[in-house]
Amino acid sequence: MLRPRIPVNPIPTGTVIPLVPAAPTTDVEPSTCAHHHVPVTPVVPQPQTPAVRLTPAGLITVVAGGAGLVLIVGTVLVSMLLAVAISAASVAVCAVVLRSLLNGQHKRR
Repeated sequence: MLRPRIPVNPIPTGTVIPLVPAAPTTDVEPSTCAHHHVPVTPVVPQPQTPAVRLTPAGLITVVAGGAGLVLIVGTVLVSMLLAVAISAASVAVCAVVLRSLLNGQHKRR
């Protein structure tokens, strides 16, 4: 099979060799800063308030809405499961009836 070739350094030196050689630099005179820096006053962080405040009535509404949603979704899922079970039972009954009809036809010959 094909095996990947992994380069191995037999003697690790610990020095990092750059992939791109550094461009030669020319002598640049350091620039002097002509403006004066003003010390920055520290900003006191304001305590964060929650974006949404729930009152007791709002909390009761949210809980009731969530419970209602859970009941509706549960009812839909149970009804879908019941529909699948009824369909499976009716297909099984049809299969038994057809089998008995076909077996009875073969015995009469």
